[in-house]
Amino acid sequence: MPAPGTTRQRLVAVAAEGVASGSPLNIGSKLLQGWLSASGVSLELIGVIPQLAALPYGFKVLWAPLLDRWPLGWPDRRRGWMLLLQLALAAVLLVLAVVAGLLAPGPGVLQLATLLALVLATASATQDIVVDAYRTDLLPDGERGQGAAVHNLGYRTGMLLVSSGGFLLAGSFGWWAAFAGSALLMLAVVPFTMKAPRLPPLEHPPTSLRQAIVGPAREFLRRTGAGTAPWLLLLVLLYRWPDGLLAALSIAFLKQAGFSDAQIGLLDGGWAIAATMAGTVVGGVLFARLGLNRSLWVFAVIGAAGNLGYAALARFGGGLPALMAAVSLENLGNGMVGAGFVALLMSLCNPRFSATQYALLSSIYAISRTLLALPSGWLAARIGWSDYFVVTALSSLPAFVLMLRLVPWNGTGCRGAFDPSRDAT
Repeated sequence: MPAPGTTRQRLVAVAAEGVASGSPLNIGSKLLQGWLSASGVSLELIGVIPQLAALPYGFKVLWAPLLDRWPLGWPDRRRGWMLLLQLALAAVLLVLAVVAGLLAPGPGVLQLATLLALVLATASATQDIVVDAYRTDLLPDGERGQGAAVHNLGYRTGMLLVSSGGFLLAGSFGWWAAFAGSALLMLAVVPFTMKAPRLPPLEHPPTSLRQAIVGPAREFLRRTGAGTAPWLLLLVLLYRWPDGLLAALSIAFLKQAGFSDAQIGLLDGGWAIAATMAGTVVGGVLFARLGLNRSLWVFAVIGAAGNLGYAALARFGGGLPALMAAVSLENLGNGMVGAGFVALLMSLCNPRFSATQYALLSSIYAISRTLLALPSGWLAARIGWSDYFVVTALSSLPAFVLMLRLVPWNGTGCRGAFDPSRDAT
């Protein structure tokens, strides 16, 4: 069955939904943190409230099957939920604007703000589930690299508009304007969601909640085979492990290396985002030429080289120019790795269960940025910064070993990837 819409229509839709996914993340963290700080809230509470409100992102896999089991039929099975959630996010943000503009800080306001932030994060995490599923269902194999790139571009653009534009509005008009502007940004995506290509109905949708919960794992195991499934999940876990190890301590390293907060903020903020966007564009172009397998290999090598840039900075110094080079290489590679990785995850999902399967796979990846990065401080303290960053680059080797089996250089796709022509429903 041909993909709905034209290539341009599909990529525009994916980019717009990326903006809708990226903006709530910074609203719930940076804008909320800025408002609480300006309201005189204690540092202890500022440290707790945004983190508490972010918990739904870690548990979204628990309710992902509900979106597969009970799709909203209009405009289609994915966009129905997207529209509802985008309108809900805008409504929560408008309530936050009213709270920030009319109510004086106090215990009751803090409780209300925490509740609203929790609702915001829950709706945002749910939107992430359905946006990932829509992108997976919409894009044909040949466009998944480009689709991953434009999604990341939209995602980063949404984050940047909220963090930069929100603080500018807050400085000029007050914090109510920051939240109101974020609501308008979310509403601006709604027309794109309405006009996005319509997904065809599924021939064999899940018919029960049990099927929506058990079916994704059963289908994945049947498709990949019991001998391949664990290795695929291990590849998902380890492919971006070097990113997690670097991100865990990069700021601490730069502080100890003597760089100022202003230098770190400029380079690790705007400069890094620009480099990541460039990486996603380059990654999308290369993916279209190299295909999934070779892209995963090339991008992983470039990503590991970014970690070695920090090793060189730690060993040889070089001041601000060397830091600019290291940050540029790291984030350029990060953008390329991210584009290839998203394409890999999409290739492993069956449209019948794409909401649940993508949420499961992305949750496994999240472990590499959290639990697998826990020993980072202990290791860096014992071997020093330069050797630590070399180790983070070497942490890419297990993924390369797995790719020899699962995505060989001369292969045409990932072993166990979903193939609609052989879908055994």
